[in-house]
Amino acid sequence: MVVMVNSSQPPGAPNSSARLRDSTQGPVYDWSPDMQGVIFSAIFYGLVLSQVPAGYLSGIVSIKKLVGSTLLLSSVLSLLTPLAAKAGEAAMILCRATQGLAQGAVLTAQHELWVRWAPPLERTRLISIGMSGLLLGPFLVLLVTGVICDSLGWPMVFYVFGACGCVLCLLWCLLFYDHPKDHPCMSALEKQYIVGSLAQQAGSCKQPLPIRAMLTSLPLWAVAVVSFAFFWTITLFITYTPKFVDDSLHVDMRKNGLLSGLPYLFSWVTGILTGQMADVLLSRDIFKILTIRKLFTTLGILLPSVFGLGLVCLSAGLYSTVTFLVLANATSSFSIGGMMVNILDLAPRYYGFLKGVTTLIGMVGGMLSSLLTGFILSRDPESPWLKTVLVMAGINLAAVAFYLVFAKADIQDWAKDRQTRL
Repeated sequence: MVVMVNSSQPPGAPNSSARLRDSTQGPVYDWSPDMQGVIFSAIFYGLVLSQVPAGYLSGIVSIKKLVGSTLLLSSVLSLLTPLAAKAGEAAMILCRATQGLAQGAVLTAQHELWVRWAPPLERTRLISIGMSGLLLGPFLVLLVTGVICDSLGWPMVFYVFGACGCVLCLLWCLLFYDHPKDHPCMSALEKQYIVGSLAQQAGSCKQPLPIRAMLTSLPLWAVAVVSFAFFWTITLFITYTPKFVDDSLHVDMRKNGLLSGLPYLFSWVTGILTGQMADVLLSRDIFKILTIRKLFTTLGILLPSVFGLGLVCLSAGLYSTVTFLVLANATSSFSIGGMMVNILDLAPRYYGFLKGVTTLIGMVGGMLSSLLTGFILSRDPESPWLKTVLVMAGINLAAVAFYLVFAKADIQDWAKDRQTRL
């Protein structure tokens, strides 16, 4: 966005959506700050709208087809983004919102595959590896995008990542199978192990959603509450870390991008290690599964609050700021071994749908976090960052307390097969 807009053009000038000039970095447009905010946020409307439908559909249609088609749509829209920008603000907003619908479907629907592929003793490590892309992606993008813009122009950013998405879609369609029994490159022994370990939750007939039971399930609400807190926290760090770095350190944009992206590298490593640790604790019977979920959820929600307070109260230079940023972001990955997997413990039969619902609740927390933080920053010039982190810490503490009281880690009665309950 920095190189797409003409910062010297006064807002509201004529032909605001038209191409103003061409440079070595690509066309430049006169989009006001308000319009830039609308374009930025358009993708979130699509993400929010797609969560529950995608979660529901993932349980009744082919995951391969659902994820593959929506991934392809998102990639094609990325390739078309420069044309949408040239067509005007409305086309750009529509392109972003539609891309959000597609990406939301990819994000949520893929979780259903773990119901069919992840044995209980390997569940957390497999999910942590799968979800690690959400952490590694921002780090790579923040590093690469600036270089591409400087050397090839901003349109190439969308062409490069759109092309990568198309290639990934092709690999997905060639390599992924909905069920282990259909995979041609697995041994019969491995298929038997996976299918046998999931016999209780897989392969049963479809059942209608027990909405009333879900709405009154306190263990399910416990996951939803900590999801709200988790998204509140990570949205705050994702959205406002560059501004905090700029306010605190006053570094140039290249260094800002590196410092803002560096915590995600450590989050990626921590996320993978968390999955390994959780499954080791479970397989060796060191802790019960409920204890593991509560332990990692508590660490993943409270530690970022502690290091966030250290960031605004104790950091006084480059090294201390980077240290607290890394620790705050990296420790949030502990949640992968806790609340992010917990729904699969409670209701594997409805995992896709419930993952969409809890993610939707989490995204509401993320949007409220962004709005409230912007309001605090605009109204309080004295200590806005301290107030922002204190609000985050209060929400996280309340959410963890609720989770510790009501969390469960066994299949709920309403999520069992009807014949099993009878």
